[in-house]
Amino acid sequence: MSFRPRRTALYMPGSNARALEKARSLDVDVLLLDLEDAVAIDMKDVARTQVAEAVKAGGFGHREVVIRINGLETQWGSDDLAAAIEAKPDAILVPKVNCAEDVYMVGRKMNDVGADQDIKIWAMMETPQGMLRALEIAEATKEYHGRRLSCFVLGTNDLVKETRVAIVPGRAPVYGWLMNCQAAARSFDLDIIDGVFNNFNDLDGFIAECEQGAEMGMDGKTLIHPKQIADCNRIFSPDADAVAWGRKVIEAFDAPENQSKNVMTIDGKMVERLHAEMARRLVDIAEAIAARDEE
Repeated sequence: MSFRPRRTALYMPGSNARALEKARSLDVDVLLLDLEDAVAIDMKDVARTQVAEAVKAGGFGHREVVIRINGLETQWGSDDLAAAIEAKPDAILVPKVNCAEDVYMVGRKMNDVGADQDIKIWAMMETPQGMLRALEIAEATKEYHGRRLSCFVLGTNDLVKETRVAIVPGRAPVYGWLMNCQAAARSFDLDIIDGVFNNFNDLDGFIAECEQGAEMGMDGKTLIHPKQIADCNRIFSPDADAVAWGRKVIEAFDAPENQSKNVMTIDGKMVERLHAEMARRLVDIAEAIAARDEE
């Protein structure tokens, strides 16, 4: 499919072999196979081996497979990156990206060893410097070693820790930073996935935060527990009525007699051509989800 939905991105600890096997059957769009935060220090090598073997074995179906490595400045980062390149996931998630050079460094190492060009770079946006340099990081896509960058992933737990702000309903202390990242991502046609909701037993709170993320224009949300999947898929899926309206708008603007029109009245509503462009993306998302569900 030309468009890949990224509504649900579930972290799976690379050190847990049973979790990696279960990942193949979960109803998520993205699997984030983690070698970093979710893995104890004495299990780093085991996790690396298990994740690499799982990705090479395949069997993940429609699910986009992403390996989160440890930072290259750590003792595990270089080995993680090498193993990930060999395993050939859909993307490599780089933690604690502070500036464009962090993207270039990974891209340069991937290019130097001839890594498959289909392997993308995703950037964890989770530090104060990352918040302040979000536009610079997104702009890395303009340079050769940064062209693999395709998605921002918000790491709200680390961001809260490093800035010492409070975690409160509505996320007011971090809202401005999250929207800054969203604007930077959209400036360079990147996807952006919202941060985790920690209390997986608080489904009402989780739903509220998913709804907020959807209103903020996020493409989806990172998850820490399978019980969060269904509500997240539902909230980040296009509404059926909105899709039907979108098809009507597209059809109207695509009609030969309307090719020169930038504004029209449809069912009593004034609609601009930009609304048709927005409708095309909405319909693309709905069709991609429908195609995924038919697999």
